[in-house]
Amino acid sequence: MKILVTGGAGFIGSNFIHHILKTYPEDEVINLDALTYAGNLENLAAWKDDARYRFVKGSITDAAIVDPLVAECDIVVHFAAESHVDRSIMDPGIFLETNVRGTHVLLEAARKYSKRFHHVSTDEVFGSLGPDDAAFNEETPYDPRSPYSASKAASDHLVRAYFHTYGLPITISNCSNNYGPYHFPEKLIPLAITNLIEGKSVPVYGDGAQVRDWLHVSDHCRAIDVIIRKGKIGETYCVGGNGERENIWIVRQLLTALGKDESSIEYVKDRAGHDRRYAINFSKIERELGWRPIVTLEEGLRDTVKWFQENEAWWKNVKSGEYREYYEQQYGS
Repeated sequence: MKILVTGGAGFIGSNFIHHILKTYPEDEVINLDALTYAGNLENLAAWKDDARYRFVKGSITDAAIVDPLVAECDIVVHFAAESHVDRSIMDPGIFLETNVRGTHVLLEAARKYSKRFHHVSTDEVFGSLGPDDAAFNEETPYDPRSPYSASKAASDHLVRAYFHTYGLPITISNCSNNYGPYHFPEKLIPLAITNLIEGKSVPVYGDGAQVRDWLHVSDHCRAIDVIIRKGKIGETYCVGGNGERENIWIVRQLLTALGKDESSIEYVKDRAGHDRRYAINFSKIERELGWRPIVTLEEGLRDTVKWFQENEAWWKNVKSGEYREYYEQQYGS
């Protein structure tokens, strides 16, 4: 199988490429990435000389680049997206351009060449849950609360429209919060770990009682793999980590792992429109495709701390690059 991976130099995309190339010796991967602030080719340095892997720099909004790549692949696995909620609040336009228009360009190419298309989405399209609400599932109505989640919701609907209108062979997955190796240090877990290693404080929004369902990126990659090989065309699969915890619980676990105390916590003004709770019911993918998460949150956090400790040069380079201005603006130098 030849797979076109969009956004393959990012966090989840690069982990997926590692998974595919390690698991399937006969598979080939084309990685299309614009290398914006969160894209990093160091994530895939192990494969740069492998004949099964090819990198193409370019935007998913550029049909002249997208078209020939889609033509030569068997399937498009679409990760590429602007994904940080805070950034979407500051500048929504780029989220619409990449997440909606970029998805449209890819769908048009996939339709032209009748290619299989898998769209990677988020649980944030479903809105926010109350403390006693049932977890999100494939039938949950959409209720996005931020420009980011609204742009992802729009792209989900567009993908489904291409299935119903044109018969394009698609699947969609909506995942919970990922964490693990190569995670760009603006999200909670990698930001907390790297700040604590550097002796800095950890910013926590509001009271820190926001609940997220944490999914190790390796489990997510296994889920996408099984969906693209065994999933039913036209279907959506919710992918969760069975790891519902408050943000403050996560931070305290990281403090303990790194030998710090709660004086390292800095409570900051809450994010505008901050969703209170996300949770995923993954019973459909478990029942129909035999997938379930295997990395416990406690194990995953320990492994993630260890990875960042052992790969200090990687994240220090990231923090000192284009991201630094934004990083310092949000959380101090």
